[in-house]
Amino acid sequence: MSKHKIISSIQYFYQDQKLRPLINVGIFLVLLFASHFLYLWWESYDLYPFSRQRKQLFAIASKLLFEQSTWVLDHIFHLNHTTEGQTIWVLTNDNHWGFVGVSPGCTSLKQWIHWIFIMVLFPGPWRHKLWYIPLGIIVIHFVNLVRIVGLSVSLLHWSQHFHFLHTYIFKTFFYFMIFLLWVIWAEKFSLKNTKGEFKKSL
Repeated sequence: MSKHKIISSIQYFYQDQKLRPLINVGIFLVLLFASHFLYLWWESYDLYPFSRQRKQLFAIASKLLFEQSTWVLDHIFHLNHTTEGQTIWVLTNDNHWGFVGVSPGCTSLKQWIHWIFIMVLFPGPWRHKLWYIPLGIIVIHFVNLVRIVGLSVSLLHWSQHFHFLHTYIFKTFFYFMIFLLWVIWAEKFSLKNTKGEFKKSL
């Protein structure tokens, strides 16, 4: 089969209105997993050559997340809690202390990298990417804030289920919100420009 026929077949397959959403979800998952494993590989080298900057950025981001979380717990939920370092201690309903530690690893910087990687490589107009990518980063940060606050509040009634909530519920919620941001992009911005950009890329 000639190169022209192969390209035409791919183009026809990709532009099929019935298959396009499924294809786009597949592309999203490939980009998500690719960014995840590339990040793990880069992390194994301490994010060289940005090792020092990375540690500083993670420290600043975790402190900001901790301060914002405690502000919400104080002023919105009026939760009975205390802090030590960057750890939030909550007095549970069974009169025990549970805690949420806001370490550099709790920041959403890794998810920021995932988001940027996906958005840079996924089809769509750059005039919209230039504002939608930063918007997504802000949303991801606030989703992470909801995660930390939610974990702290959950200690009141479900402290014995903290691991399950932390590992499965809130982490799933985190990536669901990233997926939702991408769905909005794919439906509102990317699909309208797919045909033209696909032709250009070929």
